[in-house]
Amino acid sequence: MLILHSSRFREKKFRTMPTADPETSDQDRELFVEVDPSGRFGRYSDLLGAGAVKKVYRGFDQEEGRDVAWNQVKLRSFGGDPSVLKRLFSEIKLLQTLENENIIVLYSFWRDTKNSTLNFITEACASGNLRDYRKKHRRVSLKALKNWSRQILRGLEYLHNHEPCIIHRDLNCSNIFINGNIGKVKIGDLGLAAVVGKNHNAHTLLGTPEYMAPELYEEDYNELVDIYSFGMCLLEMATMEIPYSECDSIAKIYRKVTSGVMPQAFNKVTDLELKSFIERCIGQPRVRPSASDLLKDPFLMEANSEESDCSV
Repeated sequence: MLILHSSRFREKKFRTMPTADPETSDQDRELFVEVDPSGRFGRYSDLLGAGAVKKVYRGFDQEEGRDVAWNQVKLRSFGGDPSVLKRLFSEIKLLQTLENENIIVLYSFWRDTKNSTLNFITEACASGNLRDYRKKHRRVSLKALKNWSRQILRGLEYLHNHEPCIIHRDLNCSNIFINGNIGKVKIGDLGLAAVVGKNHNAHTLLGTPEYMAPELYEEDYNELVDIYSFGMCLLEMATMEIPYSECDSIAKIYRKVTSGVMPQAFNKVTDLELKSFIERCIGQPRVRPSASDLLKDPFLMEANSEESDCSV
């Protein structure tokens, strides 16, 4: 199965179609475009983001009185294969059990058979995704980048060491979220993650081309593809450029990635230690470190005062 989506070239129980709580008044119902089957979550028309197979809307948790993100996945994108859909639902059910401070919480999910969508409700982060947040704050210290990186790696370490192992497969700065007031970073968009067995191997091609490891194109890979994607995220955080933005087609990105050609943005990284750290992350799979290894890397040790004054 092939699912490719580029940020530049696009950018509990199963239930039937959501219906409003019959006890909810007409006045209350007007606020929401739709309500989930339990009546707990409501969806507004405000679109927070959109991708090749998914749209994210602003939602509200009426029970807890908090904002949430209402995600809708187009099931037609998966070709209608019952076995694929069954696996997708079982994996999302597992993701609902995850508990880690650097992973977006998944509250609920259900299938809308009439509109052929899979809906799932997740935690909302006040400051949005890391890509947009970084663009708003052009002067960011190396210390801040290290802090963000440690949190992303802690989330990946949790996923990769989970039993069974979970591979995100589509990590990029648009699905890493931040609460800017406290600097808390969380990995999101886990609805399309892969749950793999003891050998940690997966065989489905899915992701955003600019962040996809070369071996992912071969459809034979393990959790280290997420480390490659993390390296590309760090490159974007450092330069505010999407990797391979010099390419005007997915085919050109594919040729560069599989040929081992670095994105032009890599040459704009001036800090040599940062550059070397990124290079480790996007190296060949046989020498690419794990999330646990990277968290022990000297580069990510607690920053000194000089780094607070050093912008990247």
